[in-house]
Amino acid sequence: MAQKPFQVAIVGRPNVGKSALFNRLAGRRIAIVHDRPGVTRDRIAAPCDLTETPCELIDTGGIGAALDDEFSKQVTIEARIAMDSCDLILFIVDAREGINPIDELVANLLRRAKCKVLLVMNKADHVEQEMISGDFAHLGFGEGLPTSAEHGRGMENLVDAIEENLSQLKAIEEENSEDLGIGLKIAVVGKPNAGKSSLINAILDDERTIVSEIAGTTRDAVDIPYIWKGEKHNIIDTAGLRQRSRMDDSIEVFSAMRSERSIRRSDICLLVVDLNAGVSAQDRKIARMIQDEQKPCLIIANKFDLYHPGANKSARLEEAETHLRNELFFLSYAPFICVSAKLSQQIQHVFKTIEKIRQEAQNTIGTGQLNRLFQDAFIKNPPPEHKRHRKRLKLFYATTAVNDRYRAIPVPEYILFVNDKKFVVESFQNYLVNTVKAAHPTAGLPIPLSFRSRSQSDRT
Repeated sequence: MAQKPFQVAIVGRPNVGKSALFNRLAGRRIAIVHDRPGVTRDRIAAPCDLTETPCELIDTGGIGAALDDEFSKQVTIEARIAMDSCDLILFIVDAREGINPIDELVANLLRRAKCKVLLVMNKADHVEQEMISGDFAHLGFGEGLPTSAEHGRGMENLVDAIEENLSQLKAIEEENSEDLGIGLKIAVVGKPNAGKSSLINAILDDERTIVSEIAGTTRDAVDIPYIWKGEKHNIIDTAGLRQRSRMDDSIEVFSAMRSERSIRRSDICLLVVDLNAGVSAQDRKIARMIQDEQKPCLIIANKFDLYHPGANKSARLEEAETHLRNELFFLSYAPFICVSAKLSQQIQHVFKTIEKIRQEAQNTIGTGQLNRLFQDAFIKNPPPEHKRHRKRLKLFYATTAVNDRYRAIPVPEYILFVNDKKFVVESFQNYLVNTVKAAHPTAGLPIPLSFRSRSQSDRT
């Protein structure tokens, strides 16, 4: 039976190197490291690569950050949630700067924690900086462990201390008698302030991610485990994607790059659209990104409570569908759900629809049926003559292939062997896609067609 890993929270005031330490312990760059205070605003979780006892690291926002956008209170709440749910706390201070008044405030907060607190004096790049450990002793957590996350100094001692404490803890009581199945990687994407974090909070029934009316709250791609019907899924809360020309600084650029990578590594994408504001050019750009990556998709039409609230519900749904289908016509394979994340309305349909998409994906078209389908389509509506080449497409054979990277939700690729792929006309390709869709409806799945020329030299 699988056991939930221990939770290790990394807590401290802004700019003491929490994210750098997080990345060092995780063994890869996950949290954004930047010398600007307040860059990390959400709890970011990742497994620790260095301890023998399985544990999950939680990087929190800096407590007491003097942020212009009024996040200080919310970030402190995030840290407190982490402290309430974790098994061990790493209290990070800056060995170069010495004790800061905010350190003392954090210490007062941590003294109320139910679990063990390890004091970590980060940025101790030189031996001389280790000598001030006595100054930090009056915080009440011992002399502390000197480390330098940037240069790797003291990391072995820190890992040993973490391992010693975790080995003394009892394993968390197992929730199920059987191993949890390997679930899905679900990327929640959309433009800033579309309601992505609100949607995840509604799904989790937890204030796990910061929700704010200020666009750009979530800057990191945050991986959040979620168990549904005995399966552990991974929800990826991404930074809001906006046009690169409108990105304020390098942090936003890094966040956007991570969001794009999150789409690529996901099994399915939830495209969150602000229905009240309407589909924007940026929504269409993100939808194109999902289409280009050939990802299964579910459109979440959020803020339905604000969408023509005085009208009849069925009329509102019909108008919403017309709007979404017209504006996101190239993502026609994606079903949609109208929800209100803020009010937790219709949220129960999200995972039900994801499961339906997953189940339908298991049924692929057999080779014989596929060839009959395409041959009939060619006879019923022969391909047009290519304007430049003055020749028509001919089909010899068709088959189905499923890429290994789509094992969680198989996306079949239909391969058509033809006389020359240069003769493919876009309108006819769309016709074939619609033919497959009509004969074998699989909501949520793209229908990629790949044409292979009979001539070996043309198959590149």
